[in-house]
Parts: sequence; C-alpha cells; structure tokens
Amino acid sequence: MGWGEAMADKRDYYDVLGVERSASESDLKNAFRRLARKYHPDRSTEEDAEDRFKELQEAYAVLSDQQKRAQYDRFGHDSPQGNPFGGFGGGGFNINLEDLLGGDFFSNMFGGGGRGRRRERRGSDILIRHSIDLKDVLNQSEKEVVIDLPEACGSCDGTGAMDGEMSSCQRCGGQGQVRVRQQVGPFIQQSVQPCDECSGRGNISDNPCGDCSGSGQDMKSKTLRFSVPLGAEDGTRLRMRGNGEPAPHGQGQPGDLFIELEIEQHPWFERSGSDLIMSLPLGYTDMVSGTTVSIDHMDGKTLDIKIPAMSNSGETITVSKRGLPRQRGSGRGDVIVLLKLHMPKKLPKATKKALAALKESLSPKDVTQSILDDAIDRRTRS
Repeated sequence: MGWGEAMADKRDYYDVLGVERSASESDLKNAFRRLARKYHPDRSTEEDAEDRFKELQEAYAVLSDQQKRAQYDRFGHDSPQGNPFGGFGGGGFNINLEDLLGGDFFSNMFGGGGRGRRRERRGSDILIRHSIDLKDVLNQSEKEVVIDLPEACGSCDGTGAMDGEMSSCQRCGGQGQVRVRQQVGPFIQQSVQPCDECSGRGNISDNPCGDCSGSGQDMKSKTLRFSVPLGAEDGTRLRMRGNGEPAPHGQGQPGDLFIELEIEQHPWFERSGSDLIMSLPLGYTDMVSGTTVSIDHMDGKTLDIKIPAMSNSGETITVSKRGLPRQRGSGRGDVIVLLKLHMPKKLPKATKKALAALKESLSPKDVTQSILDDAIDRRTRS
C-alpha cells in the first residue's frame, strides 16, 4: 500500500478533535485535553483507547503548529510532494503532556497526591474468614476471634531501623517519588512514580532493627470482638478500622481488618433471603384430620405449625414473621413449611389389616374421574 492510499484511510484531524476548521488555539487545546483524559491508555477502559489516543496526539500535533496546520488546510492528508509533515508520527514532537493535561492527571494516575507531594503510605488490609451459626444472624450474637496480627515493632517504633535512625534516600531526595520521562507517540510524557530505591518511603535504614529484622513489624496475638449484624448473609464483610497491617516503616496509617462471615448450614432450615424454608413429614392421618406440630425455634421460642384438615403432600404453610430479620426495612421474614407425606418402610400386620379395611372408603371410586377432577382443580389454582 502506498503512502497516498494509507492517507486516504485517515480521519480528518478536525473531526478527530471534534472542532470546527475555524477553531482557535484555545479551542484545540481544550478539545485535546478533554478527549486525551478520556482515551489515555493508562486510564481509559475503551477497547480502542490506545489507537484513539495516538490519533488525538497526531491531530493535535499538526493543528497546534501554525505551519503544519496551514499545510494541512491546503493539502489535507495528501500532498503533491509526498508526506507534507516530514515523518509525522515517528516521535518528532517534544510536547509536554503534563502541561496540557495537568500534573494532577499523572500524579493521581500513578498514586500520587499532587505535584511535588509525597503521598502518605497506608498499611495493607487483612481479610479473615469466620464461621457462625444461622441463629447468630437471627439473634445478633456477640462474637470474638483470636488471631495473630502484625503490629509496629516496639523496639524501632515500626521504622525498621535500630534506634529509629533513618537517612534520606539519595535517589528521590527524601520525596518518595521520582519523575519519569517517557516517549508516548510524538509526545514526551512526564509521570510521577514511587521511588524504587526506598519503596516510596523517602528514607532508608542504615542499621536494621535486630528484633524485627528491619521489617518494622512484630506478630502479636489479639482478641477481636464484633457483633453479627441482624440478617447478615453468607459472605458479609465487617470492617475493623486500623486493625490491619501497620504502614511500612511506621510512616502512615495502618490498614483495616475485614472479617468475612461464613454461615454454617442449619440442620433443617434452608435460607431464601429473610425467609426460612423447611420440610415437615407427616403421617396420613395427620394430613386428613389436621394437627399442630410444635418445635423449638432458633429465637428461643416455640414455633407452632398448624396443619389444616385434608391437607395434601406438596402444599406449603406460611408462619408469618418468624423468619430472619430483614436487612432492608423492619420486621422479619416468614417460615415456609413444605408438607410431605411420611411413608413408613415397614408396617405391622395389624396395621396392614386395618388399612385394608379402610381402602375402599379412602380410595377414589372412579380413577379416571379423579384424574380429571385433579387436573381441573390444579388449572383453576394456577
């Protein structure tokens, strides 16, 4: 493909920046700044961000130069003498992106807090998992966990240096950050990054602490107490601020500790949001005559389940407001009971004889008609 064919595929530079052909220098700069912040490859989530950003750089590099803009306005991407821009796109423009986009754009992007300022470092967060019973969710139980956690070394106050003596890092001059120049297309980009010599601390230990081997941390056993939130779900995370790892070398705030709750399976309840679901096997006579079943509930009170006469296996009974606390809103969910016909595996001879006598009165006289009646009843309910 010749140069002229390649140029035919290029978008108009004014369209790339979204400006009129009469746009002023200020209009060009504002348009580039807005779009570059959107499509910068280190910040954008767009799939074509890198290509769009290169296209923006090329368009702005040409239109911001009066001589090249005049050539472009006259010839466009084509030129009787070949490429009118003399190898444009090969990195021939020394334009400072930091001046165009602002120093905060790059310092924030690389974790800095502003131009020339060293961000206070923070200790890492810690995640632990703790198992609880389903009744703890119902009753908002108080729990405690014993765990070994890192804390600042008492011998060096967390600095990692003997007697706390530190010297300023020569590479970054004690700032903890260094400026890095990088060629990005036709631009020279300056970014702020943590100093790799001192890991962003700004100082270095000349004489490491013997008690913590220069790490600035000791492991100590701690007892942490917390309340289980009402209605908490499996995977709920509780934050305990300041109980994470101390900041590196004692400079900054400690991280946080997160406790992830793992709710153990209940012997018979299944959970559906704030509702509790259980199955209740019953004998045939209880289904026909009706009964009341009372069981001990997790809230310490008796759960009374009233089964109406002539109930069928597969039907459900709802006991209102005896489920789990609702996380959003007030009150509790329900207990939903699924009725199941209990079928004994063996029957005494006397029972079999009694059932045989009842068979005629309990069984449908016309099987086909009973099938039809059941279908009509089922469709009417649905």
